[in-house]
Amino acid sequence: MSGVRWERRLHQAGASSALALAPGHLVVHERNTRLVSLDPADGSVRWDVPVGTWPRAVVITGRRCLLLPQNTGLVLCLDLDSGDRVWTAGPYGFVGHLVVADDVVFVGGWRGYTPLRALDLGTGRLRWEADLREHIVRPMQVGAGLLTGRPGDRVLRLLDRRDGRPLTTWSLPSPLGDHETAFVADEAGGVLVRCGSRSIARLVPSAGTAELVVEADLPAVTMEYLGGLLWLWDRRSGYTLVNPSDGRTRGRVDPGRQLVGSVVPAGGGYVVAETNGALLRLSPQGRIGDRVVVGRRIRALHGLEPSGLLVVTKGSLLAFEHPG
Repeated sequence: MSGVRWERRLHQAGASSALALAPGHLVVHERNTRLVSLDPADGSVRWDVPVGTWPRAVVITGRRCLLLPQNTGLVLCLDLDSGDRVWTAGPYGFVGHLVVADDVVFVGGWRGYTPLRALDLGTGRLRWEADLREHIVRPMQVGAGLLTGRPGDRVLRLLDRRDGRPLTTWSLPSPLGDHETAFVADEAGGVLVRCGSRSIARLVPSAGTAELVVEADLPAVTMEYLGGLLWLWDRRSGYTLVNPSDGRTRGRVDPGRQLVGSVVPAGGGYVVAETNGALLRLSPQGRIGDRVVVGRRIRALHGLEPSGLLVVTKGSLLAFEHPG
């Protein structure tokens, strides 16, 4: 791996939830109350605006940047090019989950503190609000609807994003788990659903079916779908690679050190990060290759367009070139 392309001090602890990336754009929260837009190519500042304390989420969609400032109950929408405030919605209490589906912004439902709400992306106007406060997993757009579910339930609901009415439901073979990532899309139009601690189901919306595809002792934190495999991450045991077509384990990534919970495709393989300050290059099958010491504790790892890696350390951003 080549050296650092650029570096920026954050003057606070870095975290994956406090930044968002899109082609040609990088937005990050820093200095306790500021949101800053950087050019991913060289780290230069495009705009710098006050937004309040640590955000629960930052999302880029089209020409807009959305965020949930901590302890305000507000939803902020900024112009991505200028940083100007487009609209402010709320306060809605302790909101969580921030998901955009076409022209609708969904907030709420995290731990059941607030009901799920749908806001108009253009104006921030409230389109609809769920009748009940329900603890739901992070929703996901599926077609023209929003896929939702309650941990412990065997039923998934697809809601009409325009008015919140149920479009259809599916029955799961095992209760929905309470995980940070419950839904992941695969390359064949299906949705992989985390059920409890021992199973993963595959939902095929077009066919109206949900079938069990994996049943084994599984890591319990996050899952990603890359290269036809599920990458299941646990803070203690690293990554377990599972083929969802037959449920078999294809490999493990456990260097004996704690890994950050993100995988980045790079150079025909992958890159993962150790929390103690090193980047690991992996083969397409997940075998560990080169190890490059960054020298700082790593909190998150992202791909950086067009050909880089963004390393979030304890107090800074570091941009690297992809491994060759």
